[in-house]
Amino acid sequence: MEIIKNFHYSWFLYLLIRNLLITIICAGGLHFFLYIKKSQGNAFKFNAKGLEKNNKNFLFKDQTKDNIFWSLFSGVPIWTAYEAFSLWAFANGYFLGLEWTMHPIYLGLTFLFLPLFREVHFYFVHRLLHTPLLYNFSHYIHHKNVNPGPWSGLAMHWLEHMLYFSGTLIHFVIPAHPVHAVFQLLHAGIGPLFHGHIGFDKIQIGKFGIDTHSHAHYLHHKYFECNYADGAIPLDKIFGTFHNGSDEAKEKMVQRLKQRMKKMRTVEK
Repeated sequence: MEIIKNFHYSWFLYLLIRNLLITIICAGGLHFFLYIKKSQGNAFKFNAKGLEKNNKNFLFKDQTKDNIFWSLFSGVPIWTAYEAFSLWAFANGYFLGLEWTMHPIYLGLTFLFLPLFREVHFYFVHRLLHTPLLYNFSHYIHHKNVNPGPWSGLAMHWLEHMLYFSGTLIHFVIPAHPVHAVFQLLHAGIGPLFHGHIGFDKIQIGKFGIDTHSHAHYLHHKYFECNYADGAIPLDKIFGTFHNGSDEAKEKMVQRLKQRMKKMRTVEK
């Protein structure tokens, strides 16, 4: 805590290298296992089509290279900047900090609260990013990945990264410990690599299949206007944006969009 009271490039660089390595190992490992080595072929894959190549919509005309660029040159640095700021803010009393020896039960329960808070934060930030102005300026980059892969999880515009990782600012009002900010940002950083963007319903290891819980978010990339949350809290069901892949759900989504367009035309008149 004494070290991080004063910002210095050395400990920021340490955090940056650590987060880069974590991302490369996690996203790169999944990509190698599922898309290069193709260890399970197309078994349990949502879309049998491969990741895009020779497509001018992506940087370098390659989906994977595009995703790696946005993840490593925008996502990880902004994640690290939030982490460095959070540690500095705890050390200097701007964030409300507590000691484990004094509040062990509260701080332990905070680990259970933060992923739920992140779910709510993500839902409303995500809905905001789908407004025309922010979508056309930033969120469209993420949605170029109609058929996402592991590197697509953090493939976002810098503005979207700033909004996405901003949940750690809750510690201006919620007492916690610096380790909670690290945990919260790590959860946000690698969560999308495993959940929602992996492109497979299950990862097959021998005779066993590990459920990725990615179907709902895959449908978001396919249909755009549904499944804004990750599913830990049923926010999409509460706000009427849930899609389970059925024809009935698709029709409800179409009707909802028609109603929205009708309201927009009424306002314009």
